Amino acid sequence: MRIKGIVIVLGVLMLFSCKEEKKQVVDEIVVDKFESNWESLAKNNKEPDWFADAKLGIYFHWGIYSVPAFSSEWYPRWMYVENRDKWGKGTFQYHKEHFGDPSVFNYHDFIPMFKAEKFDAKEWAELFKSAGAKFAGPVAQHHDGFAMWASKVNPWNVKDMGPKKDILGDLYKELKKRDLKTIATFHHARTLQRYTKDTANWGGTASHYPYNPKYATSSTDPKLKYLYGNLEEDEFNQYWLDEVEEVVDNYQPDIIWFDSWLDQIPESYLQKMVAHQFNSGVKNNKENLVAYKQKDLPRNVGVLDIEQGGMKEMSPDYWLTDITISDGSWCFTNGLKYKSAPLLIKNMIDVWSKKGIVLLNVSPRADGVIPDEQRAILAEIGKWTKANAEAIYGTRTHDVYGYGEAEIKEGHFGGQSATVKYNESDIRFTTSKDKKALYVFCLGMPKENSVIKIQHVFSENANQKIKNVSIVGNNTKIKRNFKDGLLELTTPNANLMNDIATVFKVEFE
Repeated sequence: MRIKGIVIVLGVLMLFSCKEEKKQVVDEIVVDKFESNWESLAKNNKEPDWFADAKLGIYFHWGIYSVPAFSSEWYPRWMYVENRDKWGKGTFQYHKEHFGDPSVFNYHDFIPMFKAEKFDAKEWAELFKSAGAKFAGPVAQHHDGFAMWASKVNPWNVKDMGPKKDILGDLYKELKKRDLKTIATFHHARTLQRYTKDTANWGGTASHYPYNPKYATSSTDPKLKYLYGNLEEDEFNQYWLDEVEEVVDNYQPDIIWFDSWLDQIPESYLQKMVAHQFNSGVKNNKENLVAYKQKDLPRNVGVLDIEQGGMKEMSPDYWLTDITISDGSWCFTNGLKYKSAPLLIKNMIDVWSKKGIVLLNVSPRADGVIPDEQRAILAEIGKWTKANAEAIYGTRTHDVYGYGEAEIKEGHFGGQSATVKYNESDIRFTTSKDKKALYVFCLGMPKENSVIKIQHVFSENANQKIKNVSIVGNNTKIKRNFKDGLLELTTPNANLMNDIATVFKVEFE
């Protein structure tokens, strides 16, 4: 048994002749701190301070699917489905018109076209940091089975083909130079062909590629079978685990994150995967995390992620939401539309007020360029987070997350939507760790030279008195009055506030 973390040293002192130096022969037995069972894994700290402090991470959907740049990152699935009239509509026809019939030009034929010739890991790391991110990393492997790291396990990887670069490794080096934590996301639990013997359901949703004897998706070629998932289930499960452990061993990500369909992997493999990540953290003196969706892992073991949404109420645990900068595909597609920076920022504030952390997705082009439209949004987010940093990073939640009048819409994956339209009547809170300051976010610009009334200022059972109120970012002093349980603030001129979200700092004696 390989053990990491606790080291037992057995020394044997060997004495030689007077001309010989004393030597010590040391045997090391490395003992794993975490065992592959839920009881042991629940002992990991899943709320380390670095994670609670971080508030914002950035990742990106980028891979072979970025080459056709049509429909979405699910192109490799829908290019094999004729007459699709819903999600993926038109993909088969587009592929046939632009590249040929899928029986002739298969998904793997795009790989030489994925060159990433303009990818600059240093420049990307700087961009993510300037946007306010405290951790970052790639989609390490999407449903399509192509690895974005230098893999010895998966023959279909960026180092051996396509860009001929270690995308994940090169970016991690630059992120770590800038003291950013790292994340790797995995989506490959769907890659296995689970319907090969079910002719009535070759396109079942638990497999990414539709099984069809006409196409390479049915290939048992010794190499192609790994891309299209034509493995026996036991072999695939081990292959799935080996890939994750390879990334953990070679790159030491602080977070490994899993998309839906993790429930398709047997429990014993999930336990081994989580134990490996946690023990890697012990070995490397880090506090590692594993994130999941739906109910794919026990809540006392992993960090829950809600896709494109958030909690409706305050959560007892820290959680994640992955949201995309775009209004459509998660990967780059021609004509991609984007959300505005103010919309993203306001919804991020709501997440932070409810004990959440945001994982923001960007969409690079196949050549390795992050489009100007996305850069402009990141720059605006970075400008706002820099000005209001003390109210964001390192803060904790208040007794209540806030209140307001915004219409809260249902999210597609649970909780509420990630595109709620907030305004200045919507209030959210964070506090300093020492509870000596309360940060009040008005999700818009209040009317200048007016009185606004803030509820829920004092914590329950706290004997607090207000010492000072100011605007975060410029320290403008605010006239105040506390009356009938409400903090009345007289707003300054508009040029001293922010039209995205104005943040007031309430300091206590």
